[in-house]
Amino acid sequence: MKSRLLTALLAVTALNVFAQDSLTLRHISDEIMLHGTCYDNLRVLCKKVGNRLSGSPQAVKAVKWGEKAMLEAGADKVWLQPVDVPHWVRGEEHLYVKAEGGRKTELSMLSIGNTEGTGGETWDAPIVMVKDLDEFNKLPADEIKDKIIFFDYHFKQDLIFTFEGYGDAVRYRWLAPNLAASKGAMAVIIRSVSTGEDDFPHTGAMRYFDTVKRHIPAVAIGNYSADWLVKKCKQGEVTAYLSAEAHMLPDMVRSYNVIGEIKGSQHPEKIVVVGGHLDSWDVGEGANDDGTGCVQSIEVIRTLKALGIRPKCTVRAVLFMNEENGLKGGLAYADSAKARNEEHIFALETDAGGFSPRGFGLDMNDKKKAQVLKYKNLFLPYGVYDFNRKEGGADISPLTKAGVPSAGLLPDPQRYFDLHHTDNDVFENVNHRELKLGAVAVTGLVYLISEHDLK
Repeated sequence: MKSRLLTALLAVTALNVFAQDSLTLRHISDEIMLHGTCYDNLRVLCKKVGNRLSGSPQAVKAVKWGEKAMLEAGADKVWLQPVDVPHWVRGEEHLYVKAEGGRKTELSMLSIGNTEGTGGETWDAPIVMVKDLDEFNKLPADEIKDKIIFFDYHFKQDLIFTFEGYGDAVRYRWLAPNLAASKGAMAVIIRSVSTGEDDFPHTGAMRYFDTVKRHIPAVAIGNYSADWLVKKCKQGEVTAYLSAEAHMLPDMVRSYNVIGEIKGSQHPEKIVVVGGHLDSWDVGEGANDDGTGCVQSIEVIRTLKALGIRPKCTVRAVLFMNEENGLKGGLAYADSAKARNEEHIFALETDAGGFSPRGFGLDMNDKKKAQVLKYKNLFLPYGVYDFNRKEGGADISPLTKAGVPSAGLLPDPQRYFDLHHTDNDVFENVNHRELKLGAVAVTGLVYLISEHDLK
């Protein structure tokens, strides 16, 4: 009898807790959807600061913006964490191609980030087209030497979760220049890592292998340009004329992570961190990548303060610097956490765009995952249902490696790689309701973990 009574009491308690959490999430949703400032913050970041590659003057402006936004959100404490970052400069760049018997045609292109250009000179060479790495590897070196290699590898459109397609295709951004250089190629052109039915070229980071002696230029072209170039290459010989001023400056630049927190009421030593990356590529406005993640993280602080919710654990929002081409901000934060012996119980990153939230990826052990999954039904009214993927985030990956349970917001992925790393990643391509719904989901999960811990 006592056992049955205890079971019944526990069941009633669990229902009461669920009801209270559900009500709190409703309050969070109402506050953000009716009074949220994340969309206005994003407008200022995109239109007043613009794109903000680490090391650039715009990145300096972004840090000042982030500090001001954190203070206005009501954080108990705001500080700047020093980070030394690389400074890559694109400069002027052009790509012309000429087919047999034709005129020179300029293609829209972007140098791949961190690459070295032509020093501003124009280099010309015949194009050798390959469809993938297997076809390239079969070519003898004498057919590659002093040629410009065009890798016509397509983003797999049949993969519904587009991040899987990105993981497959992005190899060509960082592998192709290194492999081509090892066989004596002059330069590399790749079809952009893009889902888009358009001609926006996509940039992104690569790193030259230590074994590669010559750092050759590498550029990306949009899908329409790539289709056109394929047709010309199949018709006969095509010559490329490439000039690019891209180069990495020799000295690191001092920058900062921007951090704001609300001190926990019962367990201030336990930290729940949420963040996005403040830097972007030097094209577009860095709206979806990752201005949206930054303003959603700030919105967590603002919403908890606006509702008078004092979390039991400390909630910390971090705007990381240099995710795009170095990860220095994420590494600096993890190093500081270790040096200060801080106890992080959970880390959440939002770096997949400002589209409607669909779920959370979870990177943690089964016991902790089971606890998070108990909250799944609380998120169903907000269209958030997918908790099955193992995802975290690049900036929090050093924390994950150190054993901190982590998660990543999973917005609807269908449009992200149309915009990612392009001139088209601008404020106008973010919907205010979708952005705010993502902030609701992020704030809700941060609240639940800070309220109930993650044991």
